[in-house]
Amino acid sequence: MIDLAPLMAVGLLMVRPGALIIGSPAFGGVYAPAQIKIALTVLLSVMLLPTATVPHADSTVGLALIVGREMAIGLALGLAIQALVAGAEMAGHLAGFQIGLSYAAIVDPASGVRNNVVSSLYGSMAMIAFLLTNGHHAFLRALSQSYESLPMGAGHVGASLPQSVMSVLGLVFSLGIRMAAPVIVVLLLTEVGLGLVAKAAPGLNVMVVGAPLRLLVGLALLGFVVPAAFGVFSGSIGSILQLGVRFADVFR
Repeated sequence: MIDLAPLMAVGLLMVRPGALIIGSPAFGGVYAPAQIKIALTVLLSVMLLPTATVPHADSTVGLALIVGREMAIGLALGLAIQALVAGAEMAGHLAGFQIGLSYAAIVDPASGVRNNVVSSLYGSMAMIAFLLTNGHHAFLRALSQSYESLPMGAGHVGASLPQSVMSVLGLVFSLGIRMAAPVIVVLLLTEVGLGLVAKAAPGLNVMVVGAPLRLLVGLALLGFVVPAAFGVFSGSIGSILQLGVRFADVFR
């Protein structure tokens, strides 16, 4: 009779890295081919096999609990990276709306949704900053170390789950508003100036003059904001990693 225990051990070990790869845009996300994601999952599982202890499930319910917990831990790490990209895309949405580029929306291959040009630019910058600062290496190390702090087996959901979810959402909004604030403030002052001009010269068509002026000011401002935005994204990698680790600790 064939012993399926080693095959089941490898299958269980593939759940946590697979959830990280599926939930993280840095390791494939929704745009990478399925063959690449499967190959990367198998590779990570084989590398983790000597260090991870795979428990033995006595029943189907116990196996389902182990699989569910492994998926939750992997997705928690992956969603932290997704929060970085979501915050960057939110900043691009806000800035693009103020500039007037919201009508020129395209389908972003990284997320599969319609984003304006500025949102796609910010999301790509966040992903490039994540890779250039070796953020993917840090998360792979966190994945490996998670088998020591969070060994495979049945666990429980901690009471800090709502707080962890709010921390992830708060990071998205805080990062997005912080990155879009310079564009929003300057264009708001531009709108106030146009309003004063329209008050002083009622015969001037503000709608005709305001659209190209808003576009020129917004594009010129992006030339100054984009280099600084890259530094902000790079500096956020450490907090993103800590957030992902705390989120995964909920399923202890």
